[in-house]
Amino acid sequence: MAASRFSSQESLLSGKYKISRHNALSVFELEKLLYTGKMIKQHADEVWPNLYLGDQDIAADKGELLRLNITHILNACHSRFRGGEDYYKGMNISYMGIEAHDSEIFDMSIHFYPAADFIHKALRGRGKILVHCAVGVSRSATLVLAYLMIHHNMTLVEAITTVKERRGIIPNRGFLRQLLNLDKSLHNVY
Repeated sequence: MAASRFSSQESLLSGKYKISRHNALSVFELEKLLYTGKMIKQHADEVWPNLYLGDQDIAADKGELLRLNITHILNACHSRFRGGEDYYKGMNISYMGIEAHDSEIFDMSIHFYPAADFIHKALRGRGKILVHCAVGVSRSATLVLAYLMIHHNMTLVEAITTVKERRGIIPNRGFLRQLLNLDKSLHNVY
Protein backbone atom coordinates (compact mmCIF):
# COMPACT_ATOMS: atom_id res chain seq x y z
CA MET A 1 0.00 0.00 0.00
CA ALA A 2 1.34 3.44 -0.93
CA ALA A 3 0.64 5.07 2.43
CA SER A 4 2.79 2.62 4.38
CA ARG A 5 5.47 2.72 1.71
CA PHE A 6 5.81 6.46 2.27
CA SER A 7 5.19 6.67 6.02
CA SER A 8 7.27 9.49 7.45
CA GLN A 9 7.10 7.83 10.84
CA GLU A 10 9.16 4.91 9.50
CA SER A 11 11.88 7.19 8.13
CA LEU A 12 14.95 7.03 10.33
CA LEU A 13 17.50 9.78 10.56
CA SER A 14 21.05 8.53 10.57
CA GLY A 15 23.82 9.25 13.06
CA LYS A 16 24.29 12.87 14.00
CA TYR A 17 20.99 13.90 12.39
CA LYS A 18 18.95 12.17 15.10
CA ILE A 19 17.74 15.28 16.85
CA SER A 20 14.75 16.11 18.94
CA ARG A 21 11.93 18.19 17.53
CA HIS A 22 13.30 21.12 19.54
CA ASN A 23 16.85 21.35 18.18
CA ALA A 24 17.41 23.28 14.98
CA LEU A 25 20.19 22.55 12.52
CA SER A 26 22.19 25.22 10.73
CA VAL A 27 22.01 25.76 6.98
CA PHE A 28 25.45 24.14 6.66
CA GLU A 29 24.29 21.03 8.55
CA LEU A 30 21.17 20.84 6.38
CA GLU A 31 23.34 21.02 3.26
CA LYS A 32 25.45 18.12 4.54
CA LEU A 33 22.25 16.14 5.05
CA LEU A 34 21.05 17.03 1.55
CA TYR A 35 24.30 15.92 -0.09
CA THR A 36 23.74 12.34 1.07
CA GLY A 37 21.30 9.87 -0.43
CA LYS A 38 19.64 9.53 -3.78
CA MET A 39 20.69 11.41 -6.88
CA ILE A 40 18.36 12.51 -9.67
CA LYS A 41 17.81 9.72 -12.17
CA GLN A 42 14.38 10.50 -13.57
CA HIS A 43 12.47 13.54 -14.72
CA ALA A 44 9.97 12.98 -11.87
CA ASP A 45 9.85 10.92 -8.70
CA GLU A 46 6.92 10.11 -6.42
CA VAL A 47 8.16 11.55 -3.13
CA TRP A 48 4.88 11.16 -1.22
CA PRO A 49 1.77 9.21 -2.20
CA ASN A 50 0.47 10.77 -5.45
CA LEU A 51 2.91 13.70 -5.14
CA TYR A 52 5.55 13.86 -7.85
CA LEU A 53 8.56 16.16 -7.78
CA GLY A 54 10.07 16.82 -11.17
CA ASP A 55 11.58 19.02 -13.82
CA GLN A 56 10.45 21.06 -16.82
CA ASP A 57 10.88 18.10 -19.20
CA ILE A 58 8.23 16.00 -17.46
CA ALA A 59 5.92 19.01 -17.24
CA ALA A 60 6.16 19.43 -21.03
CA ASP A 61 5.53 15.74 -21.80
CA LYS A 62 1.75 15.54 -22.14
CA GLY A 63 1.88 11.81 -22.87
CA GLU A 64 3.77 11.08 -19.66
CA LEU A 65 1.45 13.32 -17.66
CA LEU A 66 -1.52 11.35 -19.00
CA ARG A 67 0.23 8.03 -18.27
CA LEU A 68 0.86 9.12 -14.67
CA ASN A 69 -2.75 10.39 -14.38
CA ILE A 70 -1.58 13.83 -13.25
CA THR A 71 -4.57 15.97 -12.27
CA HIS A 72 -2.75 19.01 -10.83
CA ILE A 73 0.44 20.87 -11.68
CA LEU A 74 2.27 23.34 -9.47
CA ASN A 75 4.89 25.12 -11.56
CA ALA A 76 7.52 26.86 -9.42
CA CYS A 77 9.22 28.39 -12.48
CA HIS A 78 6.10 29.85 -14.09
CA SER A 79 6.74 32.45 -16.76
CA ARG A 80 4.21 34.49 -18.68
CA PHE A 81 6.40 34.00 -21.75
CA ARG A 82 6.03 30.22 -22.09
CA GLY A 83 3.62 27.46 -21.32
CA GLY A 84 1.50 27.97 -18.27
CA GLU A 85 -2.10 27.02 -17.78
CA ASP A 86 -2.94 27.28 -21.50
CA TYR A 87 -0.47 24.52 -22.33
CA TYR A 88 -2.66 21.99 -20.46
CA LYS A 89 -5.99 23.06 -21.97
CA GLY A 90 -8.26 20.09 -22.58
CA MET A 91 -6.26 17.79 -20.28
CA ASN A 92 -8.42 18.31 -17.18
CA ILE A 93 -5.40 19.50 -15.19
CA SER A 94 -5.66 22.17 -12.48
CA TYR A 95 -2.70 24.52 -12.64
CA MET A 96 -0.96 26.88 -10.25
CA GLY A 97 2.02 28.91 -11.39
CA ILE A 98 4.56 30.67 -9.19
CA GLU A 99 7.07 32.93 -10.86
CA ALA A 100 9.93 32.09 -8.51
CA HIS A 101 13.62 32.66 -9.07
CA ASP A 102 16.24 30.19 -7.84
CA SER A 103 18.09 32.90 -5.98
CA GLU A 104 19.12 33.09 -2.33
CA ILE A 105 17.45 36.51 -2.08
CA PHE A 106 14.09 35.45 -3.56
CA ASP A 107 11.35 35.31 -0.93
CA MET A 108 9.81 31.87 -1.49
CA SER A 109 8.22 31.92 1.97
CA ILE A 110 5.29 34.04 0.74
CA HIS A 111 4.29 31.05 -1.40
CA PHE A 112 4.61 28.34 1.29
CA TYR A 113 1.00 28.34 2.47
CA PRO A 114 -0.78 28.91 -0.88
CA ALA A 115 1.35 26.18 -2.52
CA ALA A 116 0.89 23.79 0.42
CA ASP A 117 -2.86 24.34 0.31
CA PHE A 118 -2.94 23.70 -3.47
CA ILE A 119 -1.00 20.44 -3.01
CA HIS A 120 -3.17 19.40 -0.07
CA LYS A 121 -6.40 20.09 -1.93
CA ALA A 122 -5.18 18.01 -4.90
CA LEU A 123 -4.23 15.05 -2.72
CA ARG A 124 -7.29 15.29 -0.49
CA GLY A 125 -9.42 15.09 -3.65
CA ARG A 126 -7.60 11.87 -4.64
CA GLY A 127 -5.70 13.63 -7.40
CA LYS A 128 -2.10 13.24 -8.48
CA ILE A 129 0.07 16.33 -8.50
CA LEU A 130 3.33 17.23 -10.19
CA VAL A 131 5.32 19.97 -8.48
CA HIS A 132 8.10 21.11 -10.77
CA CYS A 133 10.61 23.78 -11.63
CA ALA A 134 13.42 23.79 -14.20
CA VAL A 135 15.45 20.91 -12.71
CA GLY A 136 13.24 19.77 -9.82
CA VAL A 137 15.73 20.17 -6.98
CA SER A 138 15.46 23.68 -5.49
CA ARG A 139 12.31 25.78 -6.04
CA SER A 140 9.86 22.89 -6.39
CA ALA A 141 11.61 20.87 -3.69
CA THR A 142 11.31 23.83 -1.31
CA LEU A 143 7.55 23.96 -1.86
CA VAL A 144 7.19 20.20 -1.33
CA LEU A 145 9.17 20.42 1.91
CA ALA A 146 6.97 23.29 3.09
CA TYR A 147 3.86 21.22 2.27
CA LEU A 148 5.09 18.26 4.34
CA MET A 149 5.90 20.57 7.22
CA ILE A 150 2.60 22.48 7.12
CA HIS A 151 0.14 19.68 6.41
CA HIS A 152 1.92 16.65 7.88
CA ASN A 153 3.49 18.25 10.97
CA MET A 154 7.02 17.24 9.93
CA THR A 155 10.10 19.06 11.05
CA LEU A 156 12.36 20.31 8.29
CA VAL A 157 14.78 17.43 8.87
CA GLU A 158 11.95 14.89 8.70
CA ALA A 159 10.65 16.44 5.48
CA ILE A 160 14.12 16.49 3.88
CA THR A 161 14.72 12.89 4.88
CA THR A 162 11.36 11.80 3.49
CA VAL A 163 11.89 13.49 0.11
CA LYS A 164 15.56 12.70 -0.37
CA GLU A 165 14.88 8.98 0.05
CA ARG A 166 13.17 9.20 -3.34
CA ARG A 167 14.79 12.16 -5.11
CA GLY A 168 17.98 14.14 -4.73
CA ILE A 169 17.17 17.72 -3.80
CA ILE A 170 19.29 20.79 -3.13
CA PRO A 171 17.28 23.90 -2.15
CA ASN A 172 19.49 26.98 -2.24
CA ARG A 173 20.74 28.51 1.02
CA GLY A 174 18.16 31.28 1.01
CA PHE A 175 15.34 28.76 0.68
CA LEU A 176 16.87 26.64 3.46
CA ARG A 177 16.92 29.69 5.75
CA GLN A 178 13.27 30.37 4.94
CA LEU A 179 12.39 26.73 5.63
CA LEU A 180 14.26 26.93 8.95
CA ASN A 181 12.13 29.94 9.85
CA LEU A 182 9.00 27.98 8.93
CA ASP A 183 10.26 25.11 11.10
CA LYS A 184 10.73 27.51 14.00
CA SER A 185 7.25 28.95 13.63
CA LEU A 186 5.57 25.54 13.30
CA HIS A 187 7.49 23.63 15.96
CA ASN A 188 8.80 26.32 18.31
CA VAL A 189 12.37 25.32 17.41
CA TYR A 190 14.98 27.92 18.44
